[in-house]
Amino acid sequence: MEAPDEQLMLAYRDGDAGAFDTLYARHRGALFRYVLRGVKLRAIAEELYQEIWILVIEARKRYAPSARFTTWLYTIAHNRLVDHWRKKELALVVSDEEPPASAAADPARQAQGREALARFAKALEDLPRGKFAPRRSAPLQKIRAAP
Repeated sequence: MEAPDEQLMLAYRDGDAGAFDTLYARHRGALFRYVLRGVKLRAIAEELYQEIWILVIEARKRYAPSARFTTWLYTIAHNRLVDHWRKKELALVVSDEEPPASAAADPARQAQGREALARFAKALEDLPRGKFAPRRSAPLQKIRAAP
């Protein structure tokens, strides 16, 4: 029988590098797909994916199995994606680029875009900063399996 993720993370926290290799092998595919769905661009997803694993490595000494390992891992991933979009939103707002001609010609479309951007910026501002406390109580696996 394979060791549970939480036990492997505790072993890694205590210095067993092989435990990390096992965790990485178990979760690399699903985590990458999660990140890719969040940003859509493969190059950005690869960069964020690496950063997430670096954050896991850096946080190993603080790991305590108060929840499933996957909850902890995907919380780190979620936080990194939120940070990415917060920075991206700021870059979009201060951009000096000209809008495409088709958007510039349609005032109704421009108004819709401004409204959507304002709602998005408000939603980002309303998100908690720093450590994120998940708002869901069901494990991610159950959510994915739901019809």
